[in-house]
Amino acid sequence: MAEKAAHASADLCQRLRAAALRPTRQRLVLAELLFARGHRHVTAEALHAEATRAGIGVSLATVYNTLHQFTAAGILRQVAVDATRTYFDTNVDAHQHFYVEDSSMLIDIPGDSIAVSGLPQPPKGTRIDRVDVVVRISKA
Repeated sequence: MAEKAAHASADLCQRLRAAALRPTRQRLVLAELLFARGHRHVTAEALHAEATRAGIGVSLATVYNTLHQFTAAGILRQVAVDATRTYFDTNVDAHQHFYVEDSSMLIDIPGDSIAVSGLPQPPKGTRIDRVDVVVRISKA
């Protein structure tokens, strides 16, 4: 088991270095929490609570800073659901989301399931990087 954990840690170090991020202790422990269970959507507050339950002493500010660093490096994707709720998505491939209003949960929509057409020309000197679609749903 220790060998598996050491291998996972080495993989995370390599992943952070490939993203031009120094693998500090705090980045490594947060990356392990984020990426150890496959694709997921987390808020900074939820990740901070996970870290606290795991006995990892990091501040909420450190969690926010790390999530934003990971996003800027391209290993996380930020999904703003509204002005007060932002999720961080470990799946950086092209895809969209359902947002379940009743449970504040995001669910991936495969990238080829939605077609967006009729986009306006961006202002001069800019380009469209991506289009985010959040389809809001609730229990019937």
